[in-house]
Amino acid sequence: MLPKTYPRKHVACEIYEALTIFKSLVPLMDRYVYNDGTTKNLMSLTGTIPVMFEDQTYNIPVCLWIEESYPQTAPICFVRPTHEMMLIGGQYISNSGEVVLPYLEEWKCGECDLLSLLQVMVVVFGDFPPVCMQPHPEPEQAPCWLQFHKQAEVLSKTDGSMYLDLTGEDDLPFQEHETNC
Repeated sequence: MLPKTYPRKHVACEIYEALTIFKSLVPLMDRYVYNDGTTKNLMSLTGTIPVMFEDQTYNIPVCLWIEESYPQTAPICFVRPTHEMMLIGGQYISNSGEVVLPYLEEWKCGECDLLSLLQVMVVVFGDFPPVCMQPHPEPEQAPCWLQFHKQAEVLSKTDGSMYLDLTGEDDLPFQEHETNC
């Protein structure tokens, strides 16, 4: 799958090691768009990494782009929130979702690798979650008068008088007003 422009044996070995631990990642060749608008087909690892936060495991969607200059240069990493998620920008995540870690900024060929990078991401994201669930708006409630209007019923007594029955959700009358009409 790797083009000949990559150091194939080295990159394939690192990808294999990463996939043995992070089984939900998938290697893909895909088109990467740089900030200046140029595009290039690059190898990526795309999927989720399990992160512990407040005693629960969350699957954080990520994408690691591996350039042809890898391992001399660090991968370009992004958090990719699903439509149910919202990105939380901060110290380690840019507003575009790019991962900004000291490990990436201080990348050293021969000392840094994909597996270690993923492990650092797991630890950092456990302390500083990069995504949260999208808030769901509360369902709008009908105005009070409309709720009563829908549930009010005018009933007649045997003596010919009438009364207004306001029945609650449990069908128990909670208020009665007598009137002579």
